[in-house]
Amino acid sequence: MFFYFGYGSNLSLASLRAKGVEPRQSVRARLAGWKLVFDVRHWYRHEGGVGNIRPSHGTHDAVEGLVHLCDDHHLPLLDAMESYGVGYDRIEVELETETGPLRALTYVGLPAHIDPAGLPTRRYLNIVLQGALAAGLPAPYIDRLRSQPVFEPKDYPPFEFPPEPLQWFDSATLAQHPQYTALAGAVFDMAHARPELHCVFELFGGKDITTFHLRRLDTSDGRDCLRDFQEGRLSGPARQYLEAYLHEFHAEYRYVGRYGYD
Repeated sequence: MFFYFGYGSNLSLASLRAKGVEPRQSVRARLAGWKLVFDVRHWYRHEGGVGNIRPSHGTHDAVEGLVHLCDDHHLPLLDAMESYGVGYDRIEVELETETGPLRALTYVGLPAHIDPAGLPTRRYLNIVLQGALAAGLPAPYIDRLRSQPVFEPKDYPPFEFPPEPLQWFDSATLAQHPQYTALAGAVFDMAHARPELHCVFELFGGKDITTFHLRRLDTSDGRDCLRDFQEGRLSGPARQYLEAYLHEFHAEYRYVGRYGYD
């Protein structure tokens, strides 16, 4: 087992569970001498900047969060979700907790992916806020989160499926292509994406990731399922979120066909 310090979206237990991580316990923790920023560029443009921590010389600066006790098999999941070695490095920090100091792993942005002007989307910031409120973090810290400016992504029109090539996939045939991924009925070949996007092959490859993205919404309770998508029970923001990803995937990857849900 190991301790992991969550300070961004992984303040939210629902967000962690959507990533396959179920901590044995989670308690409040404080990282003194650091500050929270949102300067790590997300892989996809509409997602803005995501959470990072930076050493600070401010006398009272600190990052508030949760320290999670995780099983060893959770570490590869966290490494994959945090793009360890590509977008983030993994370091050990010393935290302050109610029971005394504690050393834990956490992630910090790598220089190549830092955008000093980065801002979080409203979706991302809401998830951080929800986690902070549920954890009972100090009111002044939550107030600072509430006053954080946000990134406003552009509106994406409904995605128009290209007429060709019209190859159909199901879960079995998609699994035979470890560099293909399906989203909202479209299948994309990720093989020739930017090198930094190769880190998502293991996460997305050979799978339909519609439910994965639905459960990353700030309105998700973790019970979203494919039937919600198939039967048109998505909220307006959920539909727009999928539309944005369809457009961004089409820009990054090669569209190869349609996905038929079992």
